[in-house]
Amino acid sequence: MAKTNKPWGHEELIIKTDQYAVKKITIDPGHRMSLQYHEKKEETVYVISGCLIVWKSAEFLDHVTLQPGNVYHVKPKQVHRFGSPDGMTTIVIECSTTELDDVVRLADDYSRD
Repeated sequence: MAKTNKPWGHEELIIKTDQYAVKKITIDPGHRMSLQYHEKKEETVYVISGCLIVWKSAEFLDHVTLQPGNVYHVKPKQVHRFGSPDGMTTIVIECSTTELDDVVRLADDYSRD
């Protein structure tokens, strides 16, 4: 598995075929990914452990919290941001289409473009 360190944790690419990709994503306590959307990529995440906070917009209170066993589906052009609460590491499995670099960042805690 190819591991990529990120400012919010890390991701491990389990497999990428011509038709789908699967990643194990670990979000460190109190961190969150960028507020983003994808032009073409479609993804489904399954919460393994911890709690996944899913923001649906830039509004801080516009979110849902998912528990282990919960699933969340993201369609192309759907704004989203994933995060982990303070004091808890969150691990999810992401199954998606193959456009892994298809990320349009709208906001980022780590000043990435």
